[in-house]
Amino acid sequence: MSALDAVSKPKTKRAKRFLEKRDAKVIENVKNAMFIKGGNTSEMVTQALRDIHSLKKPNAVLYRKKNITRPFEDQTSVEFFSKKSDCSLFIFGSHNKKRPHNLIIGRMFDYHVLDMIELGIEKFSGLKDFKNSKSAEGSKPMLIFAGDDFELDNDLKRLKNLFIDFFRGPVVPNIRLGGLEIVLHFTALAGKIFMRSYKVLLKKSGCRTPRIELEEMGPSFNFVLRRTHLASDDLYKKSLEQPKALKAKKKKNISQDVFGTTFGRIHMEKQDLSKLQTRKMKGLKKRKGEKMVVPEEAESSPKMAKQQ
Repeated sequence: MSALDAVSKPKTKRAKRFLEKRDAKVIENVKNAMFIKGGNTSEMVTQALRDIHSLKKPNAVLYRKKNITRPFEDQTSVEFFSKKSDCSLFIFGSHNKKRPHNLIIGRMFDYHVLDMIELGIEKFSGLKDFKNSKSAEGSKPMLIFAGDDFELDNDLKRLKNLFIDFFRGPVVPNIRLGGLEIVLHFTALAGKIFMRSYKVLLKKSGCRTPRIELEEMGPSFNFVLRRTHLASDDLYKKSLEQPKALKAKKKKNISQDVFGTTFGRIHMEKQDLSKLQTRKMKGLKKRKGEKMVVPEEAESSPKMAKQQ
């Protein structure tokens, strides 16, 4: 057991706040990502890690020192860094003769590796290669996925989900039009993945709605899919479970049809109609001079005859 796994009581208020911040919450914080350099990296991989880190900031941690590890063979180092920096997403960059310009993108569940997908960089253009203005730090990007392979291929389907998890940013209730500054476009075609980054330009259109133009700002990638390490269906389903506090409580006797109309069922006790109070009407009152109609059987009875 490592020092990070040991359970100890905090001795100061600062340590207590630190442990409470890492505890499980009903509504989790924004996922942080860590960027790790392998024992041998190329200039292309190093610049790619820096550019993706700039897109992910401020929810990102960049390790500048080299780390001699291989996530597909030994995952303990990545899990150690994840627990140390409290990050649930990671990108590991490496370079060798067998797998040149290599990036491994993955995510954690309970500080253990859940999914890992290895991507090879075939073509790369960094932020410095585009001479234009960049977006502000912490901007929430808009994600666009093109290509049927993202829906048909199981590996690319999980890669799409991983990209969404990595770049989605914080969950916000509202967003202003001027805050939509970045577009990340992913295309799957002929076994390759193309990633392009654009800046949104709002220009005058002569009306209230501005005219929108996209200007490429970088980084730009041409990826090829290599190795994959995907979680089993049971583990993946467990990672998607939500706390009971977030689940909507089912209301009894309320249902909805296919059109969204809400129906309610009301249960009432059986009413005694003999005690029902009706409205008094003049037409139901007896008038003077009216004789009560007596049935023939009642007239023949001795009691009725005596009364007459």
